[in-house]
Amino acid sequence: MPDPRAGRGRWYSLTAILLVCACAAMSGARSVDEIAEWAARASDHVLTAVGVRRHPLRWRRSPSRTTIGRVLAAVDGGALDRAVGAYLAGQDPAGTAPQQRQVIAVDGRSLRGSARLSAGRRHLLSAVTHHRALTLAQAEVGAKTNETAHFRPLLEPLDLDGTLVTFDALHSVQANVTWLVATKKAHYISVIKANQPTAYRQLAALPWADIAVQHTTTSTGHGRRESRSIKTCGIADQLGGIAFPHACLAIRVHRRRRQTGRRESRETVYDVTSLDAHQTTPADLATEPFRVR
Repeated sequence: MPDPRAGRGRWYSLTAILLVCACAAMSGARSVDEIAEWAARASDHVLTAVGVRRHPLRWRRSPSRTTIGRVLAAVDGGALDRAVGAYLAGQDPAGTAPQQRQVIAVDGRSLRGSARLSAGRRHLLSAVTHHRALTLAQAEVGAKTNETAHFRPLLEPLDLDGTLVTFDALHSVQANVTWLVATKKAHYISVIKANQPTAYRQLAALPWADIAVQHTTTSTGHGRRESRSIKTCGIADQLGGIAFPHACLAIRVHRRRRQTGRRESRETVYDVTSLDAHQTTPADLATEPFRVR
């Protein structure tokens, strides 16, 4: 991490200040004032652990509100995201078992509770591992409609060889998917909706009525009961293919949901994946890591 401060007059290291901020945020601090208050109350043991130096006269003082505010205002947020992401990527194995494929979800979300730390709400695009829920990379994109342009820069620094990347219909951009498979050597599962009209029509026209349901799941919670049935169909180029790059398998998910006191709702969603039938199963596709919605 580059230190934005001048070389003279530094008492606290950049690492120590950032760790104070991280610990305070994990303890519930949501503003610079609250971070400074947490630091002032922190024990000597905690300050030592995060790297706050001891004064030669044996007294210790936590960073002031002014010091913390200046550092947070000047630090390169993108560099910090990359540094943290690189560290977490180094801590995360390919999966929970040697034979398990790493799965990364690309997802956008608005940052909650950030109004006191910045002017208005922030919208982030993140790459998050499923097995341990680690954020490997994130970028501030301003608004949900800006997410697509940040898809490639977000994933560029990551080693994705053999990794499965899941994303929703917003990111089903053919140029990005081609780059993901051809350049990064990754696999993908993507939702196909009206933003890919040709591929969507082709998927809907597949002979689903002739294909038996291959897997079902049922879950209950939060006042609703939901059942999902899955069918898959090979769509390799030699079988006719569809208008979507590197798609090998079509997935049809039919969902029924009944909310307490309401009528049952039904929805059919189509996905495509670069995995073929020898690399995944309908039961695999029903598990949480493989879901893109």
